[in-house]
Amino acid sequence: MATEPLRPAAPAAGRPEGGRGRCAGGGRGEAEEAAAQPVLGASPGPAAAAAGGRRRGLNGCVPLSHQVAGHMYGKDKGGILQHPDGTVLKQLQPPPRGPREQEFYNKVYDSDCCDSVLLELREYLPKYFGVWSPPTAPNDTYLKLEDVTRKFKKPCIMDVKIGQKSYDPYASAEKIQQQVSKYPLMEEIGFLVLGMRVYHVSSDSYETQNQHYGRSLTKETVKDGISKFFHSGYCLRKDVIAASIQKVEKILEWFERQKQLNFYASSLLFVYEGSCQPPTMRLGDVTLAEKGGVPKGLLSGGDVLEYNNNIHVINSTENGKIEASVGKGLSKFYALHKKAYSKRHHGQLSLKVENLEQDNMWKSSTCITQEHLNGNVIPQLEKVFCHMPADIKESANVEVRMIDFAHVFPSNTKDEGYIYGLKNLITVLQNILDN
Repeated sequence: MATEPLRPAAPAAGRPEGGRGRCAGGGRGEAEEAAAQPVLGASPGPAAAAAGGRRRGLNGCVPLSHQVAGHMYGKDKGGILQHPDGTVLKQLQPPPRGPREQEFYNKVYDSDCCDSVLLELREYLPKYFGVWSPPTAPNDTYLKLEDVTRKFKKPCIMDVKIGQKSYDPYASAEKIQQQVSKYPLMEEIGFLVLGMRVYHVSSDSYETQNQHYGRSLTKETVKDGISKFFHSGYCLRKDVIAASIQKVEKILEWFERQKQLNFYASSLLFVYEGSCQPPTMRLGDVTLAEKGGVPKGLLSGGDVLEYNNNIHVINSTENGKIEASVGKGLSKFYALHKKAYSKRHHGQLSLKVENLEQDNMWKSSTCITQEHLNGNVIPQLEKVFCHMPADIKESANVEVRMIDFAHVFPSNTKDEGYIYGLKNLITVLQNILDN
């Protein structure tokens, strides 16, 4: 990659204004709220005072709250921050890594760029808004990037390093040995989970895993290790897995065509919506929809079930359609179900679906039939919402972006190491989906 004067790139389309942007590092929500709150109080403690000083010194920027891997601000020399406008600020690493990454972004997002390979590459990267420096420390340079988690209410985030080598061609023997010793299986597996953060609907909390978790995964356990990222606490999000595979395949297609760049120690950032509020979807005469207000239902024995935006199945006598919804209070539904079941022990909890024509019913195990859903209703509902047919998996709210480009080098051959890693990752994801 030829060296050229480094300059801020022209703002990408959709540049955030007024705090509505987002960035690639994996943070949102809490950081913005913290930035918006004034550092005031009757008697702030030492920690609060220190935090307030840092905010003022960084012009309102705060450490990224949802970061799952990489240098952490306050713990390492560098770190990732969130700007008040919602973008992510990644501190430039020392030379040559930092300038190399800045040069990469400048080249890809150059307003005069007409290279079709680089123009397509933009689709798989976070948007780049040039560089930023705090007024109090003009020599500290940060890359200003889109936060791809911004649109999510409960973002689930996973950082996966891709490639057979996590060191570049110019690494010293000592550096090579250091990197290989961290994860000796990198060359065989082709990727490494650096960290993940998963929202569990059941407990309304996040489960986090760091780089040590990823390094503990072997060829035999890596499938189960990654499947943890796609589990909501209730069920496996097969819709998210299918959408993730499609996006990784798109990136693989780009790598199969290009011979300009080789990537080392670069990652894929996976983000999906963890809250159970799917958008409206259709499959034949079956509609999945969100409902603002829903009717009450009766459990057998006269118990009233207040749905309150929980899972509900209702009958539409007008057109024979089934409407089903998953809402915020999923855990309440489970609690009510367990309560009702404990009262009746071997009693039946049935949801009767009428006026559904046989020709329009789902023809797999994922369907709700005209018969009663007897016994344990939870697995039946999980089949509908967690094992959806392929036709509607595309609608899952998922982002997969390439990040970390401090070790990108010009080349005239395919990046076989990265391609190997992508193919293996797709195979693992497909196995999780199939099994």
